[in-house]
Amino acid sequence: MTDSLPPGGVVLEADELDARWADAWRPERVAKRLDGVSVTWCVAAGWALDLFRGRQSRLHGDLEIAVPTAGFPEIRDRFPEYVFDAVGSGRVWPAAGAGALAATHQTWLRDPGSGQFLFDVFREPHEGGTWICRRDESLRLPYDTIIERTADGIPYLVPELVLLFKAKAARPKDQADFDGVLPLLSQARRDVLRGWLKRVHPGHPWLAELAG
Repeated sequence: MTDSLPPGGVVLEADELDARWADAWRPERVAKRLDGVSVTWCVAAGWALDLFRGRQSRLHGDLEIAVPTAGFPEIRDRFPEYVFDAVGSGRVWPAAGAGALAATHQTWLRDPGSGQFLFDVFREPHEGGTWICRRDESLRLPYDTIIERTADGIPYLVPELVLLFKAKAARPKDQADFDGVLPLLSQARRDVLRGWLKRVHPGHPWLAELAG
């Protein structure tokens, strides 16, 4: 992602965003459409935590998946009847071209008929099969160590990384997600998350809870 966003873009108000995400897909539907792709992908954010839990714990306003940037074209080709919009800094670039895609890392799949957004694709930095953390490029991990699968094969980002990303804003839903998942984390997972938080968000209040 470049440091400067392209001109243009549309600002959508919160109420409109909520309405246009009302028909967001569930992980099972995305997994069915992506069956057989060669690119690595996984469910991210709140839905990933629920896949780890084995049940849905709350309502989700959207669905996010993560893919290596170089693999995005293969994902895009699985949805020829829809349009991908680039998103960044509160703006949306409809049917994004190369410039908007290069300057952003979020991409929303949109139904061109209804205008509804269906899921969000995070295009992640990487080097081959190594994932690179957007917030700290020195944090690099092989993809096969950061993705787990449900019993029916849906890939999801490990909870340690989901919570690392949720730690930045720690909105009420993020705090609730942390509180709900913490009892399910092994000591090894807690230690890993604690190390990453010290590195990326030193002084974060979750550190004390992870140490307990």
